[in-house]
Amino acid sequence: MGQARADGQDQAGVTSRFVNVAPTTALRQPLPRQLRAVRTLEDFEAAARRHLPAPLFGYIHAAADGMAAARRNREAFDEHEWLPSYLQDVSKRTMDVQLLGQDWALPFGVAPMGLNAMSAYRGDLVLAQAAAAAGIPMVMSGSSLMRLEDIAAANPRAWFQAYVTGDMKRTSALVDRVARAGYGTLVVTIDVQAPPNIVDAYRAGFTAPLRPSIGLAWQGVSHPRWLLGTFARTLLKYGMPHFENNDAHRGAPVLSRSVLRDFSDRGTFTTDHLRAIRRQWTGQLVVKGVLTAQDARRVADCGADAIIVSNHGGRQLAGARATLRALPDVVAACPNLPVMLDSGVRRGTDVLQALALGARMVFVGRPFIQAAAVAGAPGVRHAIELLAGEVSRGMGMLGVTRTTQLHPGLLVRRHSTSHPTITAP
Repeated sequence: MGQARADGQDQAGVTSRFVNVAPTTALRQPLPRQLRAVRTLEDFEAAARRHLPAPLFGYIHAAADGMAAARRNREAFDEHEWLPSYLQDVSKRTMDVQLLGQDWALPFGVAPMGLNAMSAYRGDLVLAQAAAAAGIPMVMSGSSLMRLEDIAAANPRAWFQAYVTGDMKRTSALVDRVARAGYGTLVVTIDVQAPPNIVDAYRAGFTAPLRPSIGLAWQGVSHPRWLLGTFARTLLKYGMPHFENNDAHRGAPVLSRSVLRDFSDRGTFTTDHLRAIRRQWTGQLVVKGVLTAQDARRVADCGADAIIVSNHGGRQLAGARATLRALPDVVAACPNLPVMLDSGVRRGTDVLQALALGARMVFVGRPFIQAAAVAGAPGVRHAIELLAGEVSRGMGMLGVTRTTQLHPGLLVRRHSTSHPTITAP
């Protein structure tokens, strides 16, 4: 399922193995009206802002204490310039990646995001099916509103991301549930010791659970396509969505005047608990939220199989280090572990920068759920095709035909007052 066919196109129509050989589905088939002006992942943001009620868009868009950390993630990608290479045959380019014992068609995947089923009808399922068709990894969020078992059935290669505490009885029960569902990869997120202050989301009216109010009702009525196509449709067919996967049992409803979601203190979680999970979990164990060499070595010592360098999209700690800046230190600290990256990725050249600096896979979050909100499955397919096309074009300009040929020597660091200096290979 994850490997591209010999003609260069995978099941979703993404020209993933040799992107330049044949046109993508997006070019061969008319796009839905709402996608015709979408030419980059960043275009989905404005479309989603128009489509979604303000509290939901605010939840997706917001970062901790304003947008400072999220802006730094983007700024880090602008700190380098490429050294392109021409006059060589790059007509056959492949983006296949081998990671954690599996072949993936593209070097990027879908990051874990919560509340997707409120932003898009059956949002987690849409993302899981699109990822399966394109042959890319998809990480199911512990803060999702669909049962993790249903996503595993739709995409047997999906990963599950867990928010855990130092209460090992509770954590162990969740890990058992994930294993019974058939997941082969468990992602443990460690950068959630305290709840974030996503100010912009709160100002837009977001709470978890959402609390009924005149303002919230107006947001629904004033966004009729979302109201009828996502919320009412879900309510009529499946009932009120609940937080399904924070624990081994069902959690609170997503809309309630009095019920409180269980945000138990995750600050009790330590390396001892991570080692306990490692002893219990027999599949691949990935740790997400690492930003320093010190934490990378701790995670490796606990038996992790891979690391995701992440600052939660800038959502946890204002001023947290940008992930691209942190990446080389983590790669150097754990040379025997696959290192991946998320947070701030919006362009194909962002993916290529991360790969050149040592990442094995890159994950994208907000644009994919915005694409699902705007246009459902066609929106996500279009987003994947756009990013795949950008990655392939970038590879051609850099003179590489495989992602494994990318290296730091293809980049120079920009300096505002002096000439660029070449980064050592």
